[in-house]
Amino acid sequence: MTLLDEKRAPAPPRPAPPSWGAVTLRDFGLGIRFAAAGGREGWIRTLLTAVGVGLGVALLLLASSVPHLLDERNAREQARSEAPASASPGAGVEKSDSSVLRINTTTDFRDRTVGGYLMRPDGPTPVLPPGVARFPGPGEMAASPALKELLAEPRSELLRERLPYAITDTIGDAGLRSPGELLYYAGSDTLTSAGGGHRIAAYGDDRQGDPFPPILIVLVIMVCVVLLAPVAIFIATAVRFGGDRRDRRLAALRLVGADIRTTRRIAAGEALFGALLGLLLGLGFFLAGRQFAGAVEIWDFSAFPADLMPDLRLAALIGAAVPLTAVLVTLAAMRSVVIEPLGVVRRGRDRGRRLWWRLPVPLAGLAVLALWGRVEEYTPVNPFPIITGAVLVLFGLALLLPWLVEACVNRLRGGPVPWQLATRRLQLSSGPASRAVSGVTVAVAGAIALQMLFAAMNADFIRMTGQDTSRAQFAGYSENVTGEGATAAIERFRATKGVEVVIGSVEAFASKPGDYGEDDVQPTTSLTVGTCETLRELARIGACADGDTFVVHPRDDKDMTAWVDETARKGEVLEVGSGKKPMRWTLPADSRTVTGREDPMGDPHWGIMATLGAVDAGALPDATITTQIRVDQSVPDVAEHVRNTAAEIDPGMRFVTLNPVERNRQYASIQTGLQLGATAVLLLIAASMLVSQLEQLRERRRLLSVLVAFGTRRSTLGWSVLWQTAVPVVLGLAVAVAGGLGLGATLVWMIQKQVSDWWLFWPMAGAGGALIVLVTLLSLPPLWRTMRPDGLRSE
Repeated sequence: MTLLDEKRAPAPPRPAPPSWGAVTLRDFGLGIRFAAAGGREGWIRTLLTAVGVGLGVALLLLASSVPHLLDERNAREQARSEAPASASPGAGVEKSDSSVLRINTTTDFRDRTVGGYLMRPDGPTPVLPPGVARFPGPGEMAASPALKELLAEPRSELLRERLPYAITDTIGDAGLRSPGELLYYAGSDTLTSAGGGHRIAAYGDDRQGDPFPPILIVLVIMVCVVLLAPVAIFIATAVRFGGDRRDRRLAALRLVGADIRTTRRIAAGEALFGALLGLLLGLGFFLAGRQFAGAVEIWDFSAFPADLMPDLRLAALIGAAVPLTAVLVTLAAMRSVVIEPLGVVRRGRDRGRRLWWRLPVPLAGLAVLALWGRVEEYTPVNPFPIITGAVLVLFGLALLLPWLVEACVNRLRGGPVPWQLATRRLQLSSGPASRAVSGVTVAVAGAIALQMLFAAMNADFIRMTGQDTSRAQFAGYSENVTGEGATAAIERFRATKGVEVVIGSVEAFASKPGDYGEDDVQPTTSLTVGTCETLRELARIGACADGDTFVVHPRDDKDMTAWVDETARKGEVLEVGSGKKPMRWTLPADSRTVTGREDPMGDPHWGIMATLGAVDAGALPDATITTQIRVDQSVPDVAEHVRNTAAEIDPGMRFVTLNPVERNRQYASIQTGLQLGATAVLLLIAASMLVSQLEQLRERRRLLSVLVAFGTRRSTLGWSVLWQTAVPVVLGLAVAVAGGLGLGATLVWMIQKQVSDWWLFWPMAGAGGALIVLVTLLSLPPLWRTMRPDGLRSE
């Protein structure tokens, strides 16, 4: 072959360029290598990112465990509830070898409720409550582990007197709602049906509870949004830790030939590695924290570790969303940065942040709520407009904050040296400070909106009971004391330590004698027997002596007055008691007619009233003892002394604490859930902000060391750090207050209520400010260490 032929021969084919996917994977892998093998500085940045993401992931996993937690608690509670006796209403349980007679003996000890039952078996094989291995004998009880610990404490002497049973068994987890629940089952050989005992044949009630009203569903949705929105912002903030150092490293890569797209993909790979490591750390935080769930009690709430099981679908969503969010946030942040071979230029500082696309986001959220979020009383709630609108409002506030901080700090001039250092730093780069405060802004705004929603619903779910706590603080009701013990029980209350006044009476029913057919109603009214002092609390009787009797008319009720007069005919015989053998008693002809009044419980009284000299209270059949007790609240543990007396008189006595306000249980449970979630979010806020603050100090270590080396006082730098934190916080709280009030007012309008108080934001704003001060104080020791001269060293 000639030389000319060789020149004409075709060139060998060039290798095909790698595909876009292969290039992307290569650059992502390079970013992961930089994050994993970038030396000490690279590892510090990666760990800071991972810790910030991990805290958020742990809280998200905890939130995804709530449905399983509630299901398990509800299942255990239903398993230990009394099984329905029959499909027929009113059908009772027949006595058998397995049936059990029991009475509820739940009591309170200081600020905690102690659940309990007194039980007596009807046969040799009594049915056992869940978690109890052996039926307790007379004088014995099976107690929960938390109750055993409480009884063993030195300060629980009064509770030991009230529960004088020998502990022979421990209630297992299957019989408890939570590890911290106080519960016992005690055995008895004296309990009877006449003494208030109720017969059961089995445990396990699968009946569904009352459905949530629509406005409570709105409240639940908002609680979930408000608690989870700050978590998402914290995760998005954490993946941007160490951005300045990363950008300088990427500029070096531009110097050796990498283009802009390559550097962005490498940065996304670094963020992806930090997010994946954060997922692992978050899972570790969650699993480690779950082991201590049973030992931690917040707002009287605790959980078994096994109940904290994340929903698999939600866990998979978290596992996919967190790395994707890290990549997207990094790519979005890189769009405002020009990385050149010889340096980094941040374009946002030159052209400023734009308001035109930020402001429509929260406004669009309010529009969605106003147009599609209206809630009707009898219409199913559509959660999607509520979720969408609330998320747009809260995230819109987070978008508004950086613009507001930049717009304000650019106008700040002059002032003391610490103030000038702080403002100049914020003018040069306000983004990190805004991002650190954005989570607090969202959390405070959501909390303000929820508080407004709660306040608007108070009238529907908080009822004024009318109970007068100035006249009495406790009330007891018993049907198990007869004969001389009826009046003796009242005297025992009077002799109790710390008791000032006892409004004690024995009540029964008095009927007009006669033969009445099935369609006729026998005239009946109440017969109340007590001392003159007691009767004065129940009616306006005026002068009174032992042996007097009274016919008591209600106030402003003509129909009931006529009914009382039809029954209580002066000088005629009455039948007292509702049994087969009623007691006959003649109402004296000289009985005075008076007007009744309300007792401390708020219940009006009418009927027949008699002093102890007129009627033998111990002989009244089917009578009930009612005691309303006023105590000297300065006496230590006076409430426990009174409860002990009640338990000695009748363990099954219904003993209540007077309260002028009564809360709906569903409403109260949501409020408890909000308190639990808010506590967890506040802890996450504090931890994340502290990590962010440490990361910023690490970035500025050399600058701070240079300032100290040139003679700048450390106190000056400390104040400058405080002002750098305070300015964005004040602006963030202002945005939170405005946004929270707007969101709250819209939500209140949605449920067709009116705003009851526009000044509810003060506690929330104060809590947010206090949290920032706490984080700043915790960051001062690392700040002093950062300002040492060895910070000038360079590797």
